[in-house]
Amino acid sequence: MPFEDRANAGAQLAEALLPWKDTRPIVAALPRGGVPVAIPVAESLKAPLTLIMVRKLGVPGHEEFAFGAIGEDGTVVVDEETVRAVGLSAQSIADVQAREGRELERRAHTYGVGTPLDFTGRTIIIVDDGLATGATMRAAVDVAHHRGAADVVVAVPVASREAAQSLAGSAHVIALQTPPDFRAVGVHYDSFPQVSDQEVTAALRNS
Repeated sequence: MPFEDRANAGAQLAEALLPWKDTRPIVAALPRGGVPVAIPVAESLKAPLTLIMVRKLGVPGHEEFAFGAIGEDGTVVVDEETVRAVGLSAQSIADVQAREGRELERRAHTYGVGTPLDFTGRTIIIVDDGLATGATMRAAVDVAHHRGAADVVVAVPVASREAAQSLAGSAHVIALQTPPDFRAVGVHYDSFPQVSDQEVTAALRNS
């Protein structure tokens, strides 16, 4: 059954995450789509809301198809199997990384991302609106570990089974739905509009 929208999905996700409430977690959203999902999670767990800045590396001409991702601290995740399958050159990979790196910096500036919250010894719940390949989330998990997280939880309303399994070795994975016929994240929502930069900055201002 599809979720009504991201807020509805976040409310359902919050219930599944109640066992982590007593760990005093930090909720870290992946902008932009993860932010409206993370808001009800943070409210329910009475946890601070922050961002982990990551960008998908998309195959040129088919940008929605990820061959990797980059993170705010220089983390780079590349799926070598995908790179070989689509025949990406080293120059193409470098060009995409440079472009997405600039976009990551632009968004960090736009959202007013300042001194990051201290993750040392904390439980970090990373929230997005869904997992397709999982590449972006893998970069986010790496960032959280590099910043000293004691425990990392990946929390999403919907995920492909392959993505959920690929993350299981590095984080707890909470996915409300892992449909066998997974095609794209947006298919599993009745309403799935683009999230604007303004919505992200407003959510951070009000958290």
